Amino acid sequence: MKPALSFLRSNTLAAWLFLSPAVVLLGVFVLWPMAYLLYLSFTSGSFTRTGIHWAGFTNYVRLFSMPDFWEVLKNTLVFTVFTVIPSLVIPLGLAVLLDRKLLLRDVWRTAFILPSFISLVAAGLGFRWLFQTDGPVNVLLSTVGVEPIPWLGSPVWAMPVLILLSIWKQLGFNLIVFLAGLQTIPASRYEAATLDGAKGWQMFWHITLPGLRPTFLFAVVTTAIFTLRSFETIYVVTGGGPLNTTNILVYYIYEQAFSQFDFGYAAAAATILLGITLGLVYLQIRVWDTEN
Repeated sequence: MKPALSFLRSNTLAAWLFLSPAVVLLGVFVLWPMAYLLYLSFTSGSFTRTGIHWAGFTNYVRLFSMPDFWEVLKNTLVFTVFTVIPSLVIPLGLAVLLDRKLLLRDVWRTAFILPSFISLVAAGLGFRWLFQTDGPVNVLLSTVGVEPIPWLGSPVWAMPVLILLSIWKQLGFNLIVFLAGLQTIPASRYEAATLDGAKGWQMFWHITLPGLRPTFLFAVVTTAIFTLRSFETIYVVTGGGPLNTTNILVYYIYEQAFSQFDFGYAAAAATILLGITLGLVYLQIRVWDTEN
């Protein structure tokens, strides 16, 4: 018994020695910032002027009583829903199509994946140029008799431009994810379905979609998180305007912290965003455990 216990202890010690660098990094760069963020959300004041002091739940009470915050939450919900759904449906359809033997298939794959390698700032500047009042999009529309649209200055059209940009930017990554997922589905399932007389849509519905369930779950969560933390494109393209219609939660946090220097209030809003993100991750884990 004693040699077995000694062996177990030596293995445990060796495991902790190998894990310790990762544990230290996780603690310093993830757990400590999260704990400090939570602490800041219960404080008020400034780092540079009055100093910070304990304020209890004041920031949260103020947060949920502010009409601006609820408008930002609504903007965030609209932006997330109308970005995530097309960002999943379009790459899924393209992945199924590009998984087949097509002419210039590799060229098409490369063309759709390239946007994911472009920086968000460069993509934002490109869309800002495209959708200027005198930009290429309005020039093209004028050829069919459509009057110039103030895309980025309109409370109606500014958000759709940002949604379009976000969909375009995420298309390549999700296409890679779905193409990889399709490789995990055994070809024998499709062969058996063909012998049973199944058609294209029937095979997609009963074989492809169930086979992609874990991949689809991963894509939903990662796309939602990427969308929730969209900052660069909003900063570059609209700056949260016009009339606060494109101001989403992450940009609102930035404004409160670095424009208003209200770090406690910004930390409370950031804690809400962190809670939403952790909720998505928890949902992914629960669904994954249920399926397995």
